[in-house]
Amino acid sequence: MNELNAPLTFKQQPTTDAAAIAKRALKLACETLQIEADALLALQKRLGNGDAAGFTQAVSMLLACHGRVVVSGIGKSGHIARKIAATFASTGTPSFFVHPAEAAHGDLGMVTPQDVFIAISYSGEASELMSILPIIKRLGVKLIAMTGNPESSLGKLADIHLNLHVDKEACPLNLAPTASTTVTLALGDALAVAVLDARGFREEDFARSHPGGSLGRRLLTHVRDVMRVDDAIPQVGPETSLKTALLEITKKGMAMTAVVDEHQHVLGIFTDGDLRRLMDGTRDFTQLRIADVMNHAPRRIRPEQLAVEAVEVMETYRINQLLVADDSGKLVGALHIHDLTRAKVI
Repeated sequence: MNELNAPLTFKQQPTTDAAAIAKRALKLACETLQIEADALLALQKRLGNGDAAGFTQAVSMLLACHGRVVVSGIGKSGHIARKIAATFASTGTPSFFVHPAEAAHGDLGMVTPQDVFIAISYSGEASELMSILPIIKRLGVKLIAMTGNPESSLGKLADIHLNLHVDKEACPLNLAPTASTTVTLALGDALAVAVLDARGFREEDFARSHPGGSLGRRLLTHVRDVMRVDDAIPQVGPETSLKTALLEITKKGMAMTAVVDEHQHVLGIFTDGDLRRLMDGTRDFTQLRIADVMNHAPRRIRPEQLAVEAVEVMETYRINQLLVADDSGKLVGALHIHDLTRAKVI
């Protein structure tokens, strides 16, 4: 067996006892969570004391940025940097990640003097980052450094330094970035949250960045986007016989029909539920007009309202259909709960 194919060896051979493995796994899990929780609490205390100025200055710098927020890091810091950039971008601050090695081979062309550059390196000495930062500085780009050592090369070069120091990593060998990456991620989230709050970022703004998600559908879908229109709307005049109205209900498949006047203004509604209640006390249906049995005060909604508001009305009044009318009371659409389900608003 050659050197490349030889199995890895450890000074301490791992146990094969299942119960012992499970016990140690749980012990390490709890220790990991405690170490990372302690690191976050230490960061919180620093922000409340000596590091507060650096954080607030960073927020002000990001708010004043007329370009984009460029986030960069290598290795595990690079993975965290990608997430921080994505969080900024989704919360109203144009941002992107640039890999420092790729930046050295052309991607620096994406960085402009109007940008703010966030460089992440726990040691503050990552050679890939340090090789591009002089160019960043010559461009006049503002530099925020996130390191675990304020006296590092990166810490001294930055306009603003944010301290990521942790007493120890959660890794039993104190080598793999664990507590330090957790702190980095949390501090990036804290920056993004502070900036979005200062910008007055709202749910509607978030939805515009997430049109494909459930929140986007709930906040961006209007009644007019999902309502049935024109010939798909079941509707009859007030003098229509009940028999003819029932045929309209069956034909349009909405389990109801609107009742409108000659100008399309809503007069009432008749539903399957109304029919069942009518059948309990009426034997002769042949002489009934729809105006005699309709509900004169139907629930309605305007086309410009959010579809989620239609859901709330339906749930509140335990109904499955809504008439859609404009401000003058003219019928412009009809909405069934199945329409909202198909649009994934529900």
